[in-house]
Amino acid sequence: MVLMELSVVPVGAGESIGQHVAKCVDIIDRSGLDYQLHATGTIVEGELNQVLDLVRQCMEITIEYTARVICTVRLDYDGGKRGQLHDNVARVEQELGRALKKTS
Repeated sequence: MVLMELSVVPVGAGESIGQHVAKCVDIIDRSGLDYQLHATGTIVEGELNQVLDLVRQCMEITIEYTARVICTVRLDYDGGKRGQLHDNVARVEQELGRALKKTS
């Protein structure tokens, strides 16, 4: 299993990019993979081929509406462990002895 952090930025789409980001989030949501959306990107957990396919799909949908796409991807392969999307945060909370603020 891989944790992938993905940020897709449409260039030439104007100041507000929410509509373009929503198209990518829809693709990720429909994939059935576990994910967390945050203010500047999305973290997805899945097999390497699955997460890389999401990158391709997000770039392809975005380029349909913009002149250029900048995509930043960070991959974390941890020996095939599942559940790291939530377990990594839980381990930090355990170390601190308290729950951390959750985004809504």
